[in-house]
Amino acid sequence: MSDVTKTVQKWHASFKKGTDFDSWGQLVEAIDEYQILARHLQKEVQSSSNSHDFTEEQKKTLGKCATCLEMRSAALQCTQSQEDFTLEDLKKLEPFIRNILTCNKDFPFDVQPVPLRRMFAPGEEENLEVEEELDAGTGVGSTPSFPSTLLPRLPSEPGMTLLTLTIEKIGLKDAGQCIDPYITVSVKDLNGIDLNPVQDTPVATRKEDTYIHFGVNVEIQKHLEKLPKGAAIFFELKHYKPKKTFTSTKCFAFMEMDEIKAGPVVIELYKKPTDFKRKKLTLLTKKPLYLHLNQSVHKD
Repeated sequence: MSDVTKTVQKWHASFKKGTDFDSWGQLVEAIDEYQILARHLQKEVQSSSNSHDFTEEQKKTLGKCATCLEMRSAALQCTQSQEDFTLEDLKKLEPFIRNILTCNKDFPFDVQPVPLRRMFAPGEEENLEVEEELDAGTGVGSTPSFPSTLLPRLPSEPGMTLLTLTIEKIGLKDAGQCIDPYITVSVKDLNGIDLNPVQDTPVATRKEDTYIHFGVNVEIQKHLEKLPKGAAIFFELKHYKPKKTFTSTKCFAFMEMDEIKAGPVVIELYKKPTDFKRKKLTLLTKKPLYLHLNQSVHKD
């Protein structure tokens, strides 16, 4: 059996594993499996070598499959949308993943391949970093673009509260060495499941001494009264690693609901990997370096 056939079989097995979890209602496990598979497909799409002999058209199809896996993962994490990408939709991808070398069907969805960035399930990023460091053939790639995904403020509702977070700056001892730093903002429940769409800030353009300055507003996409007890807002600082040609998490911070009040706030930074369940937290440094925010509370 050829290497490419083995690879495709592994992808198909992973796809089946994810859809089985999905159909059984094991959503956390399904999300992890979808994200792991999407990362592997993206790695193949972004590979400059053609070790597996996939054509450019086949790579484009794999990229579209990764997009659909991300859409299903997002649908499982967001309970508000009524037009989610369903499990039945996702299952239409099976012929493409199972028979990528021979499938000549038209792709069933009008989607674009996932942009040049990597998704990671818990622990995946650190494993990839080790793999990349062991790969002596890794070269320096060009810096990809990171489009902002910030969303507008929700419409106001009588008696309901909205929160705007202004990300002012983040303190790091090696702030000047971070390439294309940006912050991913998410709202998670106690199980680490998204309660809001995930948003990325624009790349920071100003670094001074030990600070990366952002000065951007992030609108939390749910009225505070509708967030469950134990929810938290997470901030992950991402930066580009040219030698490994992927974006890595530098550190993270989070803010719990009892910390929400109008005005400035500074919150501590923790070592990666991001622990959305908040069970094994390790401070990034003993130095007094923090994420600086300003909170604006809007209530009708």
